[in-house]
Amino acid sequence: MSKANQTSETEKSPAFETSLKELEEIVIRLESGELPLEDALNEFERGIQLAKQGQKTLQQAEQRVQILLNPDAQSPLDEFSSDAE
Repeated sequence: MSKANQTSETEKSPAFETSLKELEEIVIRLESGELPLEDALNEFERGIQLAKQGQKTLQQAEQRVQILLNPDAQSPLDEFSSDAE
């Protein structure tokens, strides 16, 4: 994969920690009560997108952990599927 592809992938899906920080900043701005209604709605919409993205990332991580902790050592590992939306 070229750097250009990696960059565009990163822009589409920021790192979990980056998304979490942005979500925290949105919450602070919304709780301040100082945003005009339209700006508050835009911030809320972005916050919902970030929350859904974070939830998806956490679900994928949980799936990976469950695969790794499979108690039946003789059973084959299931292939990881990242397309759970």
